[in-house]
Amino acid sequence: MPFRLRVDGLGASRGEDPIFREISLLLEAGGALLVTGRNGTGKSTFLRTLAGLHPADSGTILIEGGTDPTVPVRESLHYLGHRNAMKRDLTVAENLLFWSRFTQATDEVAERIDATGKTVQALEAVGLGGLGGLPFGYLSAGQQRRAALARLLVAHRPVWLMDEPTAALDTASERMVEALIAGHRATGGIVIAATHQALDVPGAQMLTMAGFAVPA
Repeated sequence: MPFRLRVDGLGASRGEDPIFREISLLLEAGGALLVTGRNGTGKSTFLRTLAGLHPADSGTILIEGGTDPTVPVRESLHYLGHRNAMKRDLTVAENLLFWSRFTQATDEVAERIDATGKTVQALEAVGLGGLGGLPFGYLSAGQQRRAALARLLVAHRPVWLMDEPTAALDTASERMVEALIAGHRATGGIVIAATHQALDVPGAQMLTMAGFAVPA
């Protein structure tokens, strides 16, 4: 069976208030989904629910084919949230090395050497080559976002969940994000991105979150 992500009847709430209900989708290898909608309609919560960071009220999330069926869905994905999830006092390279080891669950010597090489390559891919030795907190907001995007590149995981990936980025960096997405899809990866900005993601499915009215 070819690799794919299947979501059936997914629903979630905030407290007692429903956020979304009955979301179903199927993304094949190389597929993409753009999630749009007004603020507060559940875009971020939808991604967090897929990532296992927010409890689902109903529905299932399955990775089918191309992976060990005993591996949890959360171990097949990278999640890039609003926050960059990087320590300000660590260098950029140290942050990326941490994420490489964390996502691969290993600290073998050979893997550490490989992770170092991947860190250098990832920084070059996001236009931060040569800045790996700087503390993360020294970077501008745009540079910090690009460093966070490099997290997706230091260890392969087939599904990328990206919440406002172009936040704080200039136009050139937005095009870089589109290139990263295209490259991941070209290798069979799947991308789900919530965004207010127009992203050029050819052939992407669309999901517009409408939210629920709160009773008066």
